[in-house]
Amino acid sequence: MTEGKENVPQEATVANPISTDPLCRLETSSTFPEKPKEKFIPHIRWPDLIAQVYIHVGLLYGVYLMLTSAKLATSLFAIATIYTSGFGITAGVHRLWSHRAYKAKWPLRLILVFLFTITGQKHVYAWALDHRVHHKYSETDADPHDARRGFLFSHVGWLVLTPHPDVVAKRAAVDMSDLEADPIVMWQKRLYPILFFLLTICLPVSIPVYFWNETLWNSYWINFNTRFGTTLNIAFCVNSIAHMWGQKPFDRYISPVENASVSIAALGEGWHNYHHVFPWDYRTSELGSKFNPSTVFIDFFAKIGWAYDLKYASNKMIENRARKTGDGSEILSSSVNCTDKDDADDLQPPKAEKFE
Repeated sequence: MTEGKENVPQEATVANPISTDPLCRLETSSTFPEKPKEKFIPHIRWPDLIAQVYIHVGLLYGVYLMLTSAKLATSLFAIATIYTSGFGITAGVHRLWSHRAYKAKWPLRLILVFLFTITGQKHVYAWALDHRVHHKYSETDADPHDARRGFLFSHVGWLVLTPHPDVVAKRAAVDMSDLEADPIVMWQKRLYPILFFLLTICLPVSIPVYFWNETLWNSYWINFNTRFGTTLNIAFCVNSIAHMWGQKPFDRYISPVENASVSIAALGEGWHNYHHVFPWDYRTSELGSKFNPSTVFIDFFAKIGWAYDLKYASNKMIENRARKTGDGSEILSSSVNCTDKDDADDLQPPKAEKFE
C-alpha cells in the first residue's frame, strides 16, 4: 500500500449572489422573507423507553442476585460473555462493517456476526447505518446521538426519543450497498428476531443452568439483563463519555476525546479523538500501541489469513495531524506502518464488493 495525499480543501470561486438586475434584487429583498425553520421537538417512544427501564432495573436486580444467591461461576460466565461478545461490536460491526478498515473472509465474518448478535445491539445493517451517519455528520442535527444535546441524550436518550428529521433524511441517503452485497450481513438482518431470541437470550441463560445447575431465575436476570445491560452501557459510553471528557491530541476542534477508562471497558474503543480523525484505521488508536485488545484480535486473524487489507495511518501522517490541529497532548512517536489513504475527516462508504 502506498501513502496517499492529504485531502486539502480547494478554494472555490463563487459568483456574486446579488445581481445588478433590479428585478432580481426585488426577488431577494425582505419583501419575501424565508420561512423560519420549525423547532424540532422530540417525543418519547414509549415502547423503547419501557424496554430500557426493564433492562436497567433487571440489571440492578441481577447484580443483587450475583451478590446474594447466584453461584460464582454464573457471575464469571456473565463477565466473560460481556467481553468475548464485545469483539463482535469492536472488531466486527464497528471496524469491519461500519468503516471497512480491513477485509475479512467468510469464517471470520460468521464468527463476528455470531458474537455481535449475542450483544443484542440491533442487527449489523442498522448499527452500521447509524454509525456511518454519526461519523459523516458528527455533532450536527443529523448525528443520531449528537453529543451537543448532553450526556443523557448521547448515552441513551437518543434510543427512546424520536430522531431529528435530519437524521431520518441522512439515514436514507447513506450508501449501504457494500453491506447489502454481504450475504452474512443480510442473513442476520432477515432473521434477526429469531437470532436475538436464540443467541441474546436462550444461549447465555441456558449454559449456566445446564452445566453447573444454576437456577433458571438467577441465570435469566444475570445472563440476560445484567449482561445485556452492561454491554449496552459500555457501548453507550463511547457515544457519551468519549465525546466529552479527555484529551484531544489529534484534533482540538472536534468533541471526541481520548479516554483510557472507556478504552479499558470497551476493548480499545475509547481512543476516540484519534478514531474520528482517522476513522479508516483498523486500530482506532495511535500506532495500535495503547490498550486495544480489539486490535490484537484483528492482528491474530490477519496472521492466519482470515483478515486482510488492513488499513492504518503512517507515523508521519499522525505526527503532522497532531502538530497541525492537536491540543498539545503527548503522542507516541514510532511506527513503520503506512496507508493507502492520507487524511479523512469523514467516512466515505465504499462501493459494493464481491465477498469471499
